[in-house]
Formats: sequence, structure tokens, C-alpha cells
Amino acid sequence: MTKIVVDSNIIFSAILNVNSRIGQILLTGQDCYEFYAPKYLRNEIWEHQEKIKKIGKFSDDEFLEIYELILKNITVLNHSIVPKEKYLEAFEWCEDVDPADSAFVAFSLFLKCKLWTGDKKLLDGLTKKGYKRTITTENLFKDFLRKKRK
Repeated sequence: MTKIVVDSNIIFSAILNVNSRIGQILLTGQDCYEFYAPKYLRNEIWEHQEKIKKIGKFSDDEFLEIYELILKNITVLNHSIVPKEKYLEAFEWCEDVDPADSAFVAFSLFLKCKLWTGDKKLLDGLTKKGYKRTITTENLFKDFLRKKRK
């Protein structure tokens, strides 16, 4: 099974549209993928919940229901499991791109898997620096459809 670290913007997108490609992958892809995220992801979602509710026109209950639905197939891991060296390496990759994404890159390095992000700045910056552990929604969706056909 393919491991994938999920970035916050992917979760935000899925919450806002569970019927999107992102939503489909997260809600029905558990037989193809193992999804992971650092615990920090929950904090980010809670920090932005009012904005998400406003954009999605969700009540508190609707937001919670969708949040739980999206996160049920994602293993949220404590930051302490990742060695300090991986955080330092991740920071080197991210420092001039977006240091706030270092935790996601550190988990990608630690788990030896791809980071799924829709953040163009992060994708472009990491790619230019030679980081090869990223995947776009478009490429993951193609892989998802191929796996589902089998």
C-alpha cells in the first residue's frame, strides 16, 4: 500500500467539497493508500474553522461532521516520532519556500513517501530544489483511477 502525507490545503479543499477529486481520494482511497498527517494539521484546521465554515456555508454541526468524515482515513501522528535530523533536513528544503510546511516535509522524509499538496508555491519551490517526494492532486487522481480499475 502506498503511503502519502497529506498537507493542510488538501484537507481544507476536501472539507469544502467532499465530492471533488480530493474528497473522492480521501474518502474512498483507503484500500489504495495509507494517509498520514502531523498532529499540527488539526491545529491548522481548528485555527481556520470559522473561515472554512463561512466559505462552505456550514453550521457548526455540519463542519464537525465533514471534518470527522475527511479525517477518519488519515492517521494523525505525533510530531515526536520524527527524528530531529528529519526536521532539520525538512527546514533546509523549506526555509526559502515556506518554512511553515517543514513538518509535512519532515513526515514525508521520515515515512519515505510522497507529500500530497495543492500549494503551488511549495510544489514549485521544492521541485526547483530537487525534492522528489511530492505529488499533485492530478497525478494522484490518475493513479487512484488506475488502482480502482484493477
